[in-house]
Amino acid sequence: MKVVIAIDSFKGCLTSTEANMAAAEGVRRACPDADIVQLPVSDGGEGFLEAFTTVVGGQVVETVVRDPLMRPVTAKYLLHDATAVIETAQASGLTLLTEEERNPMVATSYGTGQLVADAVRRGARHVIVGLGGSATSDAGMGMLRALIDAFAPRGSWDDVSALKPVRFTIASDVKNPLYGAHGAARVFAPQKGATPEQLAPLDARARKFADISARHFGYDRSQSEGAGAAGGLGYAFLQYLDAKCLSGIHLLLDAIRFKELVKDAAFIITGEGAADRQTLMGKLPMGILRRAHGVPVVLIAGQVSDSAQLTAAGFSQVLCINPPRLPRAEALRKAVAMQNISQTCQRLFSLS
Repeated sequence: MKVVIAIDSFKGCLTSTEANMAAAEGVRRACPDADIVQLPVSDGGEGFLEAFTTVVGGQVVETVVRDPLMRPVTAKYLLHDATAVIETAQASGLTLLTEEERNPMVATSYGTGQLVADAVRRGARHVIVGLGGSATSDAGMGMLRALIDAFAPRGSWDDVSALKPVRFTIASDVKNPLYGAHGAARVFAPQKGATPEQLAPLDARARKFADISARHFGYDRSQSEGAGAAGGLGYAFLQYLDAKCLSGIHLLLDAIRFKELVKDAAFIITGEGAADRQTLMGKLPMGILRRAHGVPVVLIAGQVSDSAQLTAAGFSQVLCINPPRLPRAEALRKAVAMQNISQTCQRLFSLS
């Protein structure tokens, strides 16, 4: 029996690889002879780089860039032939800041631009950028400034000719526009430490930048799908670098030839930290379900609600890994989470 395991990270608790390992252990206890395939996965946020490195291979490049507060930080990206894979969270991630440091009014995406510049200097002609987990809401202005500093010392974007041969793809499942009621600032900035009083100025800053940019280029991509991703970093790639926006999980599944991997599988196990109706809005487990090609997909999660809707969407089973009344702090401990995933999968296949 072949089982494919592709679980998203449990934010603040487990990486995708750790969650997969725990699930595989549980399956093996119940079915020692099972053929288990573990696939690290990500929709563009944390773990995107690791997932691509695992399934595609290539050279992991380390370089010192600036974090969201312009402090030096060592970040990584993947270089495979002439393709670079960059994870925004490596340089501009929320996890690089303490809770007290989080402030989208000052956080910058400059470091992500430095990663792009380094990759281009090393020969990258296709740059894939996973958007997710950012601490910023600067509409990508920091990223663009880093590219100007790297390639146009006179300070004009029009002089950044080194990027003309480079093709850009942004990986994101965020559909939000840059600004407005559903824009980057009003929807996502509170998660990054913004106070209610900061939302209007952040939104106005993004709108002003988009107006200036539209006048310069003669077109406006501020309302395009993905423009609001990573605090508007998606907009900067779309507007200034003519990037193509693709679903992060579908991009990864195409790269690993997921269709071929699952065609003879008996089950697929996917999961995430919390499964609810938002899962149905294009989150990673739905990406797995849509590409399952008829193979039953089991969804596991640390928290489960709206299970009837999830089952109706096509998941064969929706399972909560945590026993009732387990304190949240205890559930978030790595060892506890891995044990509960393992036990859940062991019970599942003991009954199969």
